[in-house]
Amino acid sequence: MKTKRLGDILALPAFLLLLIFFVRLGHAQATDGFYHTRDGIVVDGNGEKAMIRGVGLGGWLMPEGYMIHFPGSGALRDMNQRIVDLIGEENAAYFWALYRAHYVREKDVKMLAEWGYDHVRLPFHYNVIYDIETRTFKEEGFALFDTFLSWCKTYGLDVVLDLHATPGAQNSGPISDSDGQARLWTEPVPYQDMTVEIWEEIARRYVNEPAIIGYDLINEPVTPDEQLVNGQQDLRDLYGRLRDAIRLIDPNHILFIEGNYYATHFYLLDPAFDDNMVYAFHKYWNAPNVGTIQYLLDLRANTGVPLWLGETGENSNSWFFAVSRLAEANDIGWNWWTHKKIDSVTSPLSTPLLKEYRAVLDYFDGRAPKPSVDFAKEALFAQALALHIDQATLQPGVLASLFNDNFGTERAPYKNHVVPGSINAVDYDLGNQGVTYSDVDIWRVDGSPGGGNTGGKYRNDGVDIEASTDPEGFEYNVGWLSPFEWMEYTFDVTISGTYSLETRVASQSGGGNLEMMVDGQRIASLSVPQTGDWQSWTSVHAGGIMLTQGRHVLRVYVGRKGSYNLNRMTFTLVEATDVEPVSGPQIGFELQDVYPNPSRLGFQFELEMGKGGQVDVQLFDTLGKKVAVLYSGFLPPGSHQFSQNTQHLKPGLYFVSATSLSGSHSAPVMILH
Repeated sequence: MKTKRLGDILALPAFLLLLIFFVRLGHAQATDGFYHTRDGIVVDGNGEKAMIRGVGLGGWLMPEGYMIHFPGSGALRDMNQRIVDLIGEENAAYFWALYRAHYVREKDVKMLAEWGYDHVRLPFHYNVIYDIETRTFKEEGFALFDTFLSWCKTYGLDVVLDLHATPGAQNSGPISDSDGQARLWTEPVPYQDMTVEIWEEIARRYVNEPAIIGYDLINEPVTPDEQLVNGQQDLRDLYGRLRDAIRLIDPNHILFIEGNYYATHFYLLDPAFDDNMVYAFHKYWNAPNVGTIQYLLDLRANTGVPLWLGETGENSNSWFFAVSRLAEANDIGWNWWTHKKIDSVTSPLSTPLLKEYRAVLDYFDGRAPKPSVDFAKEALFAQALALHIDQATLQPGVLASLFNDNFGTERAPYKNHVVPGSINAVDYDLGNQGVTYSDVDIWRVDGSPGGGNTGGKYRNDGVDIEASTDPEGFEYNVGWLSPFEWMEYTFDVTISGTYSLETRVASQSGGGNLEMMVDGQRIASLSVPQTGDWQSWTSVHAGGIMLTQGRHVLRVYVGRKGSYNLNRMTFTLVEATDVEPVSGPQIGFELQDVYPNPSRLGFQFELEMGKGGQVDVQLFDTLGKKVAVLYSGFLPPGSHQFSQNTQHLKPGLYFVSATSLSGSHSAPVMILH
């Protein structure tokens, strides 16, 4: 149905023109107590600026494959059919009932309000409330809506209803539960008619509900490529038809109008076609600067219609901080995607991926044999139960990037690090790039999905983290380290004294240099050896590290040469003392490379002393056991050469560690026979 032109309007019967007039008049009068638009912004029922910081509940009433690690297309229809084929219709229905009951509960809504969100976008599949076969409505679906609204009203969160999957599918992707065709456009009859019916029923039921901000009419529409210009007109025409149907029933609620091509193109959607509408755009995987949204700012300036960043996320915390502040600086409210996923770093909540569920997914992916019905259904049921918020892990960095206005300039400890004790490399301080860490790749802005964490595990910053198999380390390690990258850790020393340091490292190819600094002063310079594999772990050592009681900041810094993984750093008290450490390293104190290396009979090394001082040189094996004292005593300024016979030592990798009061150095040596 096309938008009526001027001649069509003039030909309307007088009584219908009067009806439209009074609907418009009623709309102008009915916005009191309801959210509405004014002067290019959204205001609440009291006329106050509103809809600043929101969150979407993606994955709940419109499951998407990537959120639950489901292989294949990711479309709900495909996921459901695979589950049905494996465990049967009845068990599949029970799985989805458990899934829906635990993905979002009242406790989730309470938590959203406590974090600081002021509104919620509720994405839903049409089949939650509409039976496409009988073209009738499901009371149980609307009962679920009503329960959710009651939770939101209890905790002061208002709601945007988002038709995330229309009948026929508004795009050809899994996010609309498509069969590969966007039939909303290629088969407008019956699918556009059904979409109108759905919004008419929603408007009828919620016309007087002020806790609903408005209606997000079509999520991420994409008209067929071959109909680019006509498709844009088709989109505007359907929006006009939906507007007319809704406004005959509901003059109160805002209409959120998403652009074509995943809510990014607004060609032919101006001028505005309702006096209480908002342009809703989405932003993913592009630069967080004003240039990427200037066309939208121009659209608002030309039409007077507010903008709403209705969906964004799926990137790094640095990107989150930059985009959210970019939006707020330009009077654009935002809504983050999404509050919870399975085994994810990009949402505030991550629920566990159970190993039994993983086995079922491996079968669906063709990488494992078919499980029994009993095993599969129990695995699926258990995973659905694990979606409960009490099973979820909080990602504090995600929340800090969105709600802490000082995220870009201040640090906070990520974990309570105490020395003597261990510090896991992945537990660097909470903060932004350049504040608590520095990485060469901090976000994804090339149009492809992803973020700054190459490994995609544990945290959501630029630091690259992966699962680790180190038997003496933490379950995750920092990987893909490059020259001049660094991380910082706030830690508390309980006893002043001299400490030794053991650091777990692995390198398939190059190894490199690893510098340690405390409060800006170097305490150790380590050489990381080639270990043969990225998960073949060994220890490098340093000693004679003087630390005083109190709070300090450790910086771990990759030198000019660096290609290794880092796991755990353990500080062990050697001797308690009240002696204050020398401020700064001794100038020129350096352990020269060990040679020959590999060594069959013995090796030599050289110490360069900028000024005189006590020096201890020791040899450690890969388990950190001291196997020889190579030198212990005072050395005057200058160069000093040493040699060591190795015929009595077992073949293997060892480390020469040279320590003075102001710093430490180590170098690997391979002994052969």
